[in-house]
Amino acid sequence: MNRRPFAAVLAANAVSIAGSAVTLISVPWFVLQTTGSAGRAGVVAFCATLPVIVAALVGGPVIDRIGRRRVSALSDLVCAVSVGAIPLLHYAGVLEFWMLCALMAVGGLVHTPGLTARGVLLPSLAEHAGTTVGRAASLYDAVSRGARMIGAALAGVLIAFFGAESALLLDAASFAVSALLVGAFLRGVPAAEPQPAAGKISFAGYRAELAEGWSFLTRTRLLLGITVMVMMTNGLDQGWSAVLLPVHGREALGGATAVGLLVSVFGGFALLGALLYGVWGERFSRRAVFTAAFLLCGAPRYAAAAFTDTPLPLAVAMALSGLGAGVLNPILTTVIYERVPEELRSRVSGVTTAGCELTMPLGGLAAGLLVDGFGATRALLLFGGTYLLVTLSPLVFPAWRTMERPVDRAVERPVDRAVERPVDRAVGSGLGPAGPEPADEPGISRKEPALPGSAHEAPAPRPSAS
Repeated sequence: MNRRPFAAVLAANAVSIAGSAVTLISVPWFVLQTTGSAGRAGVVAFCATLPVIVAALVGGPVIDRIGRRRVSALSDLVCAVSVGAIPLLHYAGVLEFWMLCALMAVGGLVHTPGLTARGVLLPSLAEHAGTTVGRAASLYDAVSRGARMIGAALAGVLIAFFGAESALLLDAASFAVSALLVGAFLRGVPAAEPQPAAGKISFAGYRAELAEGWSFLTRTRLLLGITVMVMMTNGLDQGWSAVLLPVHGREALGGATAVGLLVSVFGGFALLGALLYGVWGERFSRRAVFTAAFLLCGAPRYAAAAFTDTPLPLAVAMALSGLGAGVLNPILTTVIYERVPEELRSRVSGVTTAGCELTMPLGGLAAGLLVDGFGATRALLLFGGTYLLVTLSPLVFPAWRTMERPVDRAVERPVDRAVERPVDRAVGSGLGPAGPEPADEPGISRKEPALPGSAHEAPAPRPSAS
């Protein structure tokens, strides 16, 4: 039993996510302060999230060939440079708007593969640590959410006293620390090193591996349904975190400190939700808990922001939303790990993560344009109403009922009948919406989605509200 690699990944995620929470608040605030335009804040969010889709889609086979430890460390180092360059160029007086967009795009391109590389290691690290995947997933999510809570509160204070650009330097440092932890403590872990490739590396082989991930996802209706649902909510959450909440904070709540505290409240209750689910969640119906949690985590905060100009009602809504969001990731993570075999996780994860993040660039851009065109209140109501409709889908589509039913692992892996060849590499896990039929559905368990906005967190799709 060796708990050090698992502890190192938890620590790396905690440091990196705390820094990312600072950026989540600092970048929109920086854009609003320097340009005064919600539309430009939406453009920056678009540039930051569009490359994420490309990286998630093609990253699975790359992660396996290069090695999960190396990909994670390299990703963090590049993010440290791209984020740190923003305040340094601003201090030098040469930062242009297009430079900001380009630097955010670089960070978005490399950040997701790093998260995915760490996330797909979770089952292996849990086994080495002598614990179950469900408990490891709950702890993984709880630590991530706790870090986000601390980072958000810290962001509000840093912005208020030192400015948004100074807060970004802290995020750059956090990425560097994360890279050091992963590089040092995952050395020698077999699952973290390059996986043996079967056959010559070629574009055709690479395309075939991506096709395997896509084929598995489309044949597994529950995972496909989760992917579609999370794709919609992630886009709405991106609009919330990148534009709607910062604009509402600036116009009605008194500044960045209030926004930071609200995001911290969300993170704190998300942490509580994850811990509560880890202790008692398996006693209840997954589908019922998942549906109730998603209804809590979505529409209420949009409605509270639309109808109030004071922090307290929104803080209550954010607390309830966080509680619901904390429950989601453990459920989704377990469901995905139960259905996706280890050797397919990186490929399936790449496809599902790309699907879940497909609408995120449009979410931030649409929110910015709606605020500029129709005002923050109408934009909040439109986003909140759409969120409510999306989160009702588990009550409507029959595939979601299969969240409860275990499936025989012997028929868990769909095989491409046209190409009878063994699967040679592991892939990341991901999520999707509707459930599989008995004949074509892989094994089922429990899994967790990612946080809003984000985001992520990597092994599978997750809600990104914050």
